Amino acid sequence: MRILVTGGAGFIGSHVVDQLVSGDHDVHVVDDLDPAAHDGIPAGCNDGATYHWTDIREPSTYDGILDHVDAVCHQAAKVGLGVDFADAAEYVSRNEGGTAVLLQHLHERDFRGRIVLASSMVVYGEGRYRCGEHGLVRPGPRAVDDLDAGRFEPTCPSCGAELVAETVPEDHGVDPRNVYATTKLAQEHLCNAYVREHRGASVTSLRYHNVYGPRMPRDTPYAGVASIFRSAYENGTAPQVFEDGGQTRDFVHVHDVARANVLAVTNEHPAEGAFNICSGTPRTILDMANALRPDGAPSPDVVGDYRLGDIRHVFASPHKAASMLGFSAEIDVDSGLREFATAPLRSAVAPRP
Repeated sequence: MRILVTGGAGFIGSHVVDQLVSGDHDVHVVDDLDPAAHDGIPAGCNDGATYHWTDIREPSTYDGILDHVDAVCHQAAKVGLGVDFADAAEYVSRNEGGTAVLLQHLHERDFRGRIVLASSMVVYGEGRYRCGEHGLVRPGPRAVDDLDAGRFEPTCPSCGAELVAETVPEDHGVDPRNVYATTKLAQEHLCNAYVREHRGASVTSLRYHNVYGPRMPRDTPYAGVASIFRSAYENGTAPQVFEDGGQTRDFVHVHDVARANVLAVTNEHPAEGAFNICSGTPRTILDMANALRPDGAPSPDVVGDYRLGDIRHVFASPHKAASMLGFSAEIDVDSGLREFATAPLRSAVAPRP
């Protein structure tokens, strides 16, 4: 198959490219090496793929690249919560605008193949909660007064009682609570709109949970928390753990995430819809910080700070991906985090083209 991978020089995209190339596919990568994530051409680019160092928002990007493409694996996006709301226009431009331009050019070529979209668990907002009296409930955004007082757990919107967090299935309602989350949901909607107007096309939205592993970017405002903690330990400082460290997430290894993409692209029949891509084994943020701690390093510093766009608990049900996509995580969280503690992070091997 001839496959276009957008963002294929990035953390997750580069692993997707590796696995597609190893499957003897003709892989073309479009990546603009966003300075927020790349100092130059990164280590890990695969010699078996063809790279186009250009922006998916530029119409000239698509000249010749989309000819005879069988599938598109759309990884390109600005990730993380960013610095503050001043990042909003850049998130919308890169994530929503970039997706819209890509889809426009697929439309012009009457593309009717598979689209695999890198989505995110952030579209759910808060996870799934149950009240002993009122059953399944959806708590509203956490109040600043509560967060300032160290009351981090969401409460029942009807009676104020403590809630029990449960695994999130794909039909859990979406409620994006920051700019990045809003743009990821918009990407899903744009791809779904394309498929509705192009019979024969399909879209698989892979809602990644907390991805970690080799080639994560180093400590930037846009890096994942695992990378930020790793960088702190390497600098000889204690990683700062927000809230009380009890936030629960599902950490999934990048090799598994890449494999989910390959399955979505190459399975005999397309798996349409949204899928949680997760390990199915939740851990707290403090658990993860301790798992990454080298011998002799300082203990994590639980600082009690918070970010308003953050949520308390979200961890996933893996069952739909297993039954419809044929995907189950193969790398268990504990061994994966031990390996990641010394795995190479992203580095540049050549200047920006």
